Amino acid sequence: MADLNIDLAGIKSPNPFWLASAPPTNSGYQVQRAFEAGWGGAVWKTLGDPIINVSSRFAAVSFNGQRVAGFNNIELITDRPLEVNLKEIYETKKRFPNHAIIASLMVEPKQEKWHEIVKKVEAVGVDGLELNFGCPHGMAERGMGSASGQVPELVEKQTYWAKEAAKTPVIVKLTPNITDITVTAEAAVRGGADAISMINTINSLAGVDLDTWNTIPHVAGKGAHGGYCGPAVKPIALNMVAECARNPRINVPISGIGGISNWKDAVEFMLMGATGVQICTAAMHHGFRIVEDMIDGLSNYLDEKGIPDLSGIIGKSVSKYSDWGNLDLNYHVAARINTETCINCNKCHIACEDTSHQCIDMLKDGEGNAYLKVREEDCVGCNLCSIVCPVDGAIDMVEVPSGQAPMTWNQRQSALGVLEKPKADVAK
Repeated sequence: MADLNIDLAGIKSPNPFWLASAPPTNSGYQVQRAFEAGWGGAVWKTLGDPIINVSSRFAAVSFNGQRVAGFNNIELITDRPLEVNLKEIYETKKRFPNHAIIASLMVEPKQEKWHEIVKKVEAVGVDGLELNFGCPHGMAERGMGSASGQVPELVEKQTYWAKEAAKTPVIVKLTPNITDITVTAEAAVRGGADAISMINTINSLAGVDLDTWNTIPHVAGKGAHGGYCGPAVKPIALNMVAECARNPRINVPISGIGGISNWKDAVEFMLMGATGVQICTAAMHHGFRIVEDMIDGLSNYLDEKGIPDLSGIIGKSVSKYSDWGNLDLNYHVAARINTETCINCNKCHIACEDTSHQCIDMLKDGEGNAYLKVREEDCVGCNLCSIVCPVDGAIDMVEVPSGQAPMTWNQRQSALGVLEKPKADVAK
């Protein structure tokens, strides 16, 4: 059986599955139940000065019959006294010494505030700290959360302040509500972060009720932007993890967050550079027991691949992720329809004819039976037909040799003398 233990910047846990800082980690009762179910770690719901939450506060986006394809919330950080949380953290760590407990922290951007809360939470035995620079609503209006996380200078400065007092590893949680997450990730590293985690929730409005015209959710007829998470955000989160993982200036471990619902999602994040993952929405949707399938699935996957531990997959796809200008312009694939499998629903023909490159013909054989055939010479290999096809194996995307040497856009432009050469350092 594969070894699922991880060590994220010195924080050890028996498996890579952590609960993210959110409603599932609001109390010692919940975290202890999660550890009993098999979770390797938990990031405690964000601590700071207790706030007052509103009612209602959650909303979900369903799509094509799938419940909770996306999840929206306007809940803030802990609404329980710090002393109560610290007591429960101490009790939970004492009962589960081999599980990772990380304290999520959010305070005003003042040095003394960071020193004070860091010392208090470390005194009860946490394994690490996570600085919440990502919450996009409520706390941001008070100058915390993403209001700090969108300013690289504040990310660097507050990370440095936390590190001044910290004796345990410091993880910086980044906001996705920014043009380039690598900028703030680099700022966190400059401030001394031992690791980074991403992504926090995305600014969103879940919907509007067409009968009442109230926002969803609403509080006495008024609404506000909230944080979006769940399966729908996974591609965004995966991209941001990959961008940071391939940046040589961000040379710290990554805790991946965002739409992870099963072991396969977790493997994708780890292949793209995450050492471990944090999960929230899936646990809220299905309960803590989902971790059993995650552990079994990941272990079986590694065993089938002949990989003894997680180091065999962490970051292994990062080198495959690049920029558009580095892609081979002479690589070509085309669609091929398997007539034995095709059910003649014509969805591929409609999609290609109306919205792509009109390269699928509707034909008849000698007996008058209709069938579809791709004109490969006109097919650009966009994948649309295979995406809309409802039958697995009915359409294959196959490589068609071009007979030309590989050539990227950057190579082409360089050969033409279009790309500007780096200018000499005139400051010297």
